[in-house]
Amino acid sequence: MTLTKTLTLVASLVITPIVSAAPAIDVTNESALKQKLTDTLGVNVMKIQQSPIDGLYQALTDRGVLYVTKDGAKLIHGNLYDLDNGMKNLTEAALAGPRIALLKPFEDEMLVYKAKNEKHVVTVFTDVDCGYCRKLHSQMQGYNDLGITIRYLAYPRAGIPSANADEMQAVWCAKDPLKAMSEAKEGGNVKAASCDIDIAKQYQLGRSFGVNGTPALILENGTMVPGYQSPADLLQTIEANL
Repeated sequence: MTLTKTLTLVASLVITPIVSAAPAIDVTNESALKQKLTDTLGVNVMKIQQSPIDGLYQALTDRGVLYVTKDGAKLIHGNLYDLDNGMKNLTEAALAGPRIALLKPFEDEMLVYKAKNEKHVVTVFTDVDCGYCRKLHSQMQGYNDLGITIRYLAYPRAGIPSANADEMQAVWCAKDPLKAMSEAKEGGNVKAASCDIDIAKQYQLGRSFGVNGTPALILENGTMVPGYQSPADLLQTIEANL
């Protein structure tokens, strides 16, 4: 049973009063809740903790954040906002820290376009065929000139398996992946190749982060910024999130 079929999707859940962060709490029935969510929804649950709302836990899963009652009987899927704190998205904030930790094992697989005078590092889930991904890539020098290093992970929008994913596998496995990426972004054909890089794992990581389109930008503090931003706009966004 898929998550989409099972859940009644709520675009945004706005509840008050709430607090800005979830306090630490011992989830005594964590194993049972994890098992129930996995068996019912087919999701992989990484962590369950207290949510900003009394009586609800937040479950960090490979499909984003889910909110579940302490007895595991009721579930909410959507975004939580803090009305008293500028409509801060608490669901997004809950994912920020875990994203930083989950990115670490993938650092050796990232295609890195490093700024000479590096001030900031942004990780981008990208697709070789997406128009705005190509626009971002065409301005790589502009990002680098502002001290922004861009690191790519693969997020084939067509899913896994697909010809799109195979093309991205070829890029990551090329003798010169950075050159191959530029060729692919320009519409060229990259020779098929295989290696130990697992594009599917990168794609699943993106899904767990809540990526549903490309490009998706992950800032150094774990905040996700969906969509294309020009070099100047991205710098402004980064500085606003320091």
